[in-house]
Amino acid sequence: MAKVLLVNGSCNEMGCTYTALTEVAAALEKEGLETEIFQLGREAIRDCVGCGGCRKLGRCVFDDDAVNGFVDKAGKADGFVFGTPVYYAHPSGRILSFLDRAFYSGGSAFACKPGACVASARRAGTTASLDVLNKYFTINRMPVVSSNYWNMVHGNTPDEVRKDLEGLQIMRGIGQNMAWIIKCIKAGRAAGIECPKPEAKVRTNFIR
Repeated sequence: MAKVLLVNGSCNEMGCTYTALTEVAAALEKEGLETEIFQLGREAIRDCVGCGGCRKLGRCVFDDDAVNGFVDKAGKADGFVFGTPVYYAHPSGRILSFLDRAFYSGGSAFACKPGACVASARRAGTTASLDVLNKYFTINRMPVVSSNYWNMVHGNTPDEVRKDLEGLQIMRGIGQNMAWIIKCIKAGRAAGIECPKPEAKVRTNFIR
């Protein structure tokens, strides 16, 4: 059975972001997929220091369950949904530190697998937050999953989010569309269509 990992980038384990992710998860499960919500929790998540150690070790040098534990799970997953609250018109610092380290150290676990991001806000800052998170997918050759509007919910409490009927509909759309893409990828593999192999990396570090 295909599986989707959903990451709650809020320190509030049962808050607004979690409420949005549970709606996505329910839609995925209705389509026959397995789900798991991965909680980043309240423990500090240190940021990437650009040491390059992960290129030698194959995992982040800061050995924690938040990043290395997740990357281990990611290798067996078929799709991903990353959720964040909005702080100062931006994603939470914890999910950015998490994603920097996870994608630098475990990029191969995500490549060619569909990804979606979800932003939760009281009022504004959602589109800027979504733009930041979507870049992780586009840099790592991941199909970006959309719904029928921007992937966001509004509310200052979980109960308020549950009253955002349009937002909840958008969350269900994410689940339905991701399930469809995962099934299409599986059918393609069965027909002999594999993920394209990338060219050797070219790094242009300056413009003349």
